[in-house]
Amino acid sequence: MSEMVIHGSRPRNVGWQRAAALLYGDWGTSKAYVIGLAVLLAGYAAPVYLAAIVGLTFLVGCNYVWVCRFFPEGGGVYHAARTHSARLAVVGALLLLADYAVTASMSCYEAFNYFGTGDATRWAILAIFVLGVLNYFGPRLSSGLAVYLAVPMVLVVLGLVAGGLWKQPELHWHWPTVGFGHSWQLFAGMVLALSGVEAVANTTGVMKLDPDASPEKPSVHRNARRAIWLVMAEVCLLTAALGVLAAGMPEESFNKPESFLRKMAEYYVHPNYGLAVGVVVGLLLLSAVNTAIVATVAILYSMAQDGELPPVFRMLNRQGVPWVPLIVAVGLPILILDLAPGFEALASLYAIGVVGAITLNLASTSTDKPLPMAKWQRVVMMGTAVLMGSIWITIAVTKVHALMFALTVCGVGLFVRETYRAKLKEETAKGLVPSSMVIPATTPPVFGEEEGEEGGRILVAAFALEEAKLRSSRLYFLYIREVQVATEVSGRLKDDAEAEKVFNEAVQLARESKVALTPVYCTANKASDMIVELAATLGADVVVLGGTRRGLLVNLLRGDTVREVSAHLPEEIKLVVVG
Repeated sequence: MSEMVIHGSRPRNVGWQRAAALLYGDWGTSKAYVIGLAVLLAGYAAPVYLAAIVGLTFLVGCNYVWVCRFFPEGGGVYHAARTHSARLAVVGALLLLADYAVTASMSCYEAFNYFGTGDATRWAILAIFVLGVLNYFGPRLSSGLAVYLAVPMVLVVLGLVAGGLWKQPELHWHWPTVGFGHSWQLFAGMVLALSGVEAVANTTGVMKLDPDASPEKPSVHRNARRAIWLVMAEVCLLTAALGVLAAGMPEESFNKPESFLRKMAEYYVHPNYGLAVGVVVGLLLLSAVNTAIVATVAILYSMAQDGELPPVFRMLNRQGVPWVPLIVAVGLPILILDLAPGFEALASLYAIGVVGAITLNLASTSTDKPLPMAKWQRVVMMGTAVLMGSIWITIAVTKVHALMFALTVCGVGLFVRETYRAKLKEETAKGLVPSSMVIPATTPPVFGEEEGEEGGRILVAAFALEEAKLRSSRLYFLYIREVQVATEVSGRLKDDAEAEKVFNEAVQLARESKVALTPVYCTANKASDMIVELAATLGADVVVLGGTRRGLLVNLLRGDTVREVSAHLPEEIKLVVVG
């Protein structure tokens, strides 16, 4: 045994309530702009189109309950399409990437419209840049904001609906006066409320297991079903109610659909209530921006981790964040805001990415024969995929600039992927190993494999040779490669030259001190969680940590590892902090 490697993975600690709140932070924000877009495009016929949007939302949501059931380790389009073709999975991921980029742009633009700041485009660009800087220190700073804003959002919207019903407005809605073809185009242009379902499918890998499931046979069907049904019910019911109330608004308000819920609150309730709605909705939209940035980084890192993108997309900064994906996640929305400013321009780019991703996901899942899916489920899912595909084609034909945007994102991504894969294949054929895959010349041995258990076990994330020698204990020398992405991470010691060097030096010092030492290498999203988990798994008696050398700002943004370990370490395990 030349090395001991324990791979870290994200714990399954997301229950259905938190999953629902996170889903609502993406899916629930659709009301903030879909109502305004509907009245802009259809006027007083908007309630009819919104009813059709609600029906589509319900159908797609039901399909994703099944997707989450069959993909408990992650049911997004990238994982679902990968069962058929790696290239197809990359296309699906790039379409989702395009969706997240427009989500960030649109949500941030609308957030500042709801705040009433004026010049929303400039403020949105600045806010995305600031969120990018904050995410440089890791994705945990504001990722939970949606959890705290979900309930206030529901309450203020319910208050708006109640105020509208109390006022008993005169409704002017009517059936569409245009033909089916034009109505279909308008309907396709309003499909903005679906990106959240991909978000919840991607979180199945961190959801708590069902009571009758196990890590070997995971299942999150119950938690996913509860989360999706709860949020879907709220989105469908309140969207329908708001659509009806929109038909009672003055016709001149339809010309400026930005922050339409705030306008409705001011009209039906009170200007001060409109201000409250603007603040709550705006904050939730900013949370959606942050979620989109984090999701973009996760997608690009996952593809690089699977060898679909060059290793540069796996390079980490000192905080463990993949910095190239972060640049893309921040730069692309800013570029979109600069080139396509305004509500209509952003809305026209929105749907093509998410509709394409959903189409690929459902088509891939429904044609995956090994999945234990009932025949009627396959028929319904394939029918939904055909419907979504028809919507995508309509958008592509009627909004050429949206098609060019999607093709550009997919084209650039596929070019990078194919160029890298071709180079990799060529070097492999020549018997060369890419520099990113060079295996270090030496691997650290387990020194004193049979000795050193008399005094127990010490897990150390800061070297403590003297302590181990005095206790006659085995020293588990831990090296954690922290990767700050919202997805599964994996790594190997032989691919981490820096860790290899540290281990070699540690083993040499242990030999000189005659201390039994076992190197432990792992990758994890959060170092403190992995230290606590390993301490219990290895049966450690003492955990030794080095005092943090990070600055106050970094500790504030990312959290103090020593404090977090101290809070969660079992009482029977002693904690020693050095330095």
